[in-house]
Amino acid sequence: MTEAPIRYRSADEDSARWLGFPFRTGDIVISTRSKSGTTWMQMICALLVFGTPDLPERISELSPWLDWLVAPREAVVAQLEAQQHRRFIKTHTPLDGIPIDDRATYIVVARHPLDMAVSLYHHGDNIDRVRWRELTGQPEPELVPQPRPSLHDWLLDWIDDDVDPREALDSLPGVLHHLTDAWSRRDRANVRLVHYDDLSADLGGQMRALADGLGIDVPDSAWPALVRAATFEQMRAGAQRSAPAANGVLKDAAAFFRAGVSGAGRQLLDDAELAAYRSRTAQLAPPDLLGWLHRDHGQAPGAAAG
Repeated sequence: MTEAPIRYRSADEDSARWLGFPFRTGDIVISTRSKSGTTWMQMICALLVFGTPDLPERISELSPWLDWLVAPREAVVAQLEAQQHRRFIKTHTPLDGIPIDDRATYIVVARHPLDMAVSLYHHGDNIDRVRWRELTGQPEPELVPQPRPSLHDWLLDWIDDDVDPREALDSLPGVLHHLTDAWSRRDRANVRLVHYDDLSADLGGQMRALADGLGIDVPDSAWPALVRAATFEQMRAGAQRSAPAANGVLKDAAAFFRAGVSGAGRQLLDDAELAAYRSRTAQLAPPDLLGWLHRDHGQAPGAAAG
């Protein structure tokens, strides 16, 4: 018997909105942690599905975020039901919180946790908290917000934070819970793990591998334009259409695409701090996943290239 999905809830998300979702044959579910390549994978899927850089709508309209509480569930489902193209749906929910349907393909994007954390820290500065509270119905904070710690100090606290991963999905335990669950499913035909660094190193090759895995035939002549449209530079240049339409939550759409590079987190830590990070992750995830995630030994056997 298939286990019921775990319910994940936060101030602005609820994975229960997936229950009863009417899947179609060919649906693509993009499951990522925050700042791990969600929008990048949405763009790649859009380019592969439509076969052109001239997309008919902004990414957030083509690929709705089903879990987000800002829009009523029935409105998001109706939006997806009205779509005639092959659907690709955004979620930050781990796969154990989503119905697994044989008709759908599930893409999980992994990023080095330290790089994800650095990006998450900077992303926090780009959020209009007043607007976010308006949209999610959250009350004003009772206490005066304190100044944020430096990135270095915040990162050390993030590494050490001992929280329930199901209560704090963007924590280090939450990130590794999400990826460990996906890693355990990596041999399933409809689950694909993609590493952020592989997209950075060989975007064209990764896009071709994804097209093959999704059964999408792309003419050779179309590839150069599609790959160019998926680069960080082009997505940042077109941020008004490629960045999430967060209803005014983002202060600056272009700043959503801040740097997109790997290695920033490791550069912030000295040898002892990196060793402590490695010790901490060894308690939270299996060694083969960590080897693949940290790029210690190249790609581990069984990890999907695309």
